[in-house]
Amino acid sequence: MTTMSPAPAAHVKPSNDPLQLIDVDHVQFYVGNAKQAAFFYAHCFGFQIEQVGDLTSGYRDAAHYLLTQGNIRFILTSGLSPTHPSNMEVAMFGDGVKDIAFTVFDAEKAYERAVKNGAESAYEPRVYKDDQGTVRMAAIKTFGRVVHTFVSRTGAYDLTKVKQGGLFKPRFRKMEMGGSGHNAAISPVVSINEYNKKNPCGLKYVDHLVGNVELGKMNYWVKFYEDVLEFSMFKHFDDKDIATDFSALMSKVMASGNNLIKIPINEPAPGKKKSQVQEYLDWHSNTPGVQHLALRTDDELHSIAALRARGVDFLTLPDTYYEKVWDRVNGTLKTHGKPEVKEDHKKIHDLGILVDADDEGYLLQLFTKPLQDRPTLFFEIICRRGSQSFGKGNFKALFEALEHEQARRGNL
Repeated sequence: MTTMSPAPAAHVKPSNDPLQLIDVDHVQFYVGNAKQAAFFYAHCFGFQIEQVGDLTSGYRDAAHYLLTQGNIRFILTSGLSPTHPSNMEVAMFGDGVKDIAFTVFDAEKAYERAVKNGAESAYEPRVYKDDQGTVRMAAIKTFGRVVHTFVSRTGAYDLTKVKQGGLFKPRFRKMEMGGSGHNAAISPVVSINEYNKKNPCGLKYVDHLVGNVELGKMNYWVKFYEDVLEFSMFKHFDDKDIATDFSALMSKVMASGNNLIKIPINEPAPGKKKSQVQEYLDWHSNTPGVQHLALRTDDELHSIAALRARGVDFLTLPDTYYEKVWDRVNGTLKTHGKPEVKEDHKKIHDLGILVDADDEGYLLQLFTKPLQDRPTLFFEIICRRGSQSFGKGNFKALFEALEHEQARRGNL
């Protein structure tokens, strides 16, 4: 069943608390070819290829591309030598999320507090500084390959300025600075950025990130987030909530004190066949990692239509899903005195969007297929109309769609 945490739903930490998380500073991906991956995310998902740190800007070990859309910041990193950690991880795991970084007031103090709380260090505090400002970073290890970096910024690198187009970090440069005049006007990066500005996909920020861990380890990592980062449990789903005739999983959603950061932790549950979490682990060198990122939009119909037009491949639902969904969703909303779904029902059906409701309102969501050949990382596109849940009413339909894809891959 679904349970809410007995702890208060949200409590704002005082500004002098080292572990007050201000924002998702960025999500870093390790990828095989950052330049090519940047064009994939720009073309298919509408991201701006905004900045780069590479050989031309002073980086000798790796290339880093900053992609932005709304308040989403992705860093795509590829090593420039065989022994760079990103190349070694890509060989093991394929492209995927390495770092979920948090903006804090003081990175060193946040790191010290987390380590005191029991975290294992990923790297000690580092300072990146020039005459424009300072970026301080320090990181702790979390499940599997993933780390959390604490980031504090001053001067030109303050997060507010970064959101307005300022440089992300020393030794980054804006992409348009790579040429001038006629050359800049015809560069592929400038062209795709201009196209995306004129044809926005409407993605606003990271709603939540989901981690897949091994069987029996969910509660271990729940305690980690409670003890180390001082999160609390937001929701709990067991194998009765998330199950089909063939597979199941269990999930606990961890949230920061202000509910700004939400990280569901999934583990496989016993079933007749293999769950999607176990498939992920099988193709991720039996190592936990980030299963998917949920990206928030204010207009699900527009975003899904725009992404489909760009070639994004989404999970497919059977028509029978829509024979029952409206009675279920609008019945729930009516019971709790909430407005019915305002979006056009036919367009929702035509676009293949999932709908769910609870006592706070409703949500619309849809999941992509894996973003690379390994059946690991994917995206969720989500729009919330009051509901702060995760689409419990869609779990069965979603899992059946996932199982269909697993069967096609020979992994069910």
